[in-house]
Amino acid sequence: MEIIHISAECYPVAKVGGLADVVGALPKYQNKLGHIAKVVVPAYDTKFIRESEFEVTYDAWANYGNNHFQYRILKEKTNKLGFDLYLVHIQGLTDRPNVYGYGDDTERFVAFQIATLDWIVQWEHRPDVIHCHDHHTGLIPFMVSNSVKYKPISSVPTVLTIHNAQYQGQFGWDKLYYLPAFDLWKGGLLGWDDAINPLASAIKCAWKVTTVSPTYLEEMMGQARGLESLLRQELWKSVGILNGIDNEVWNPETDPMLSKGYNLKTVEAGKLANKKALCDVFQLDSSKPLFTFIGRLVDEKGADILPDIFYTALQQHGDNINVLVLGSGDSWVEGRLNQLKDFFGGRYNAYIGYNEQVSHQMYAGADFLIMPSRVEPCGLNQLYALRYGTVPIVRRVGGLRDTVIDIGDNGFGICHDQTSIWDVTHSINRAVAFYNDKKAFKAVRKTMMKIDHSWDRAALNYIELYQNLK
Repeated sequence: MEIIHISAECYPVAKVGGLADVVGALPKYQNKLGHIAKVVVPAYDTKFIRESEFEVTYDAWANYGNNHFQYRILKEKTNKLGFDLYLVHIQGLTDRPNVYGYGDDTERFVAFQIATLDWIVQWEHRPDVIHCHDHHTGLIPFMVSNSVKYKPISSVPTVLTIHNAQYQGQFGWDKLYYLPAFDLWKGGLLGWDDAINPLASAIKCAWKVTTVSPTYLEEMMGQARGLESLLRQELWKSVGILNGIDNEVWNPETDPMLSKGYNLKTVEAGKLANKKALCDVFQLDSSKPLFTFIGRLVDEKGADILPDIFYTALQQHGDNINVLVLGSGDSWVEGRLNQLKDFFGGRYNAYIGYNEQVSHQMYAGADFLIMPSRVEPCGLNQLYALRYGTVPIVRRVGGLRDTVIDIGDNGFGICHDQTSIWDVTHSINRAVAFYNDKKAFKAVRKTMMKIDHSWDRAALNYIELYQNLK
């Protein structure tokens, strides 16, 4: 089969969150199964793109409404990601350093989707599947099925994967003219709650809808920022497929970002070496249990209560624990997390920003990873932690519920039910007691590292889904 993945993010091309990790791994594993998976993303001004070699494979003009623009399709020359990577370059729209956050994001992603389909429709052959990821590509299923200019590919199945239903890309009906001509009586397929809603449109028009974990699909029936009834209506064509991780990138034995590689036999010495190196950089005590948080500092991740959680835990446990934070997001959360350095020097530190190498070092050097998420469609951080022998402390929500079993149930993590200061600090107390039981802690660490969460299983699940499209 030939599968075209269309996305706003793809690691290492451009990354904001877990969407990039999925799109950067799934196609590679689908290719390993003998299929042809390709990825199309906007041509941002990122380090990866500047340092890679591309060739122009197509050059044309297109328009959204009255806006006429030139676009180029660039193909990465060396196939170094394990799949064919194509970039859509639109001067003034896609060629910016950030993926999101601009006032004209609607125009940027509408133009990207139109350019992508204009390119695909002129191919001499037809792909077997067009796989769209999140709302940034959510208008594609509608346009493929209903736009006059895309009639030659109207029989190509489209699949939508919802990575996070909290973001839907809504914009006003005054911009309906951006879309290529279609029968106006079908306009209802675009709308939801008095606006054009790309995510809702994709749920209506895609042949299949997937979510990134079975539990998240279940949870969206009751919590999806206004799309609950639509999702219940379209449940018949929806399935939850748990994400995997790229075991080639996330391998503690070969990871070039670590101070010392390790495997199942050398995990104790390896993690200790990485912990010492990490603690040296951040002025922490490597003889104490190290608790970490890695991620976006937003309410969705429970980051708004992190300052109070860490203040409480550090007060309760004195010099007996360390805490290290890596992330960025809401400025007031960043400020409060930075302020804790003044109270708990030598026991607490924070790196405000994003650093891929530091994140790998933290997974390798930490003893515990905290994820008090309010919403977690799948979660990849806990899977990285398990792979690196770091015990996840998670709320039972979404993919966290699907992947982490509490140590009280003969599992390998520490789980709680609410995103609250009390629940998380109680879990930290449990973690300290568990850490001090050296024999049990070492045994669970080895159990975690044996769990296979690679993309092999999930890639096969997606192929089976494609093959059953009718």
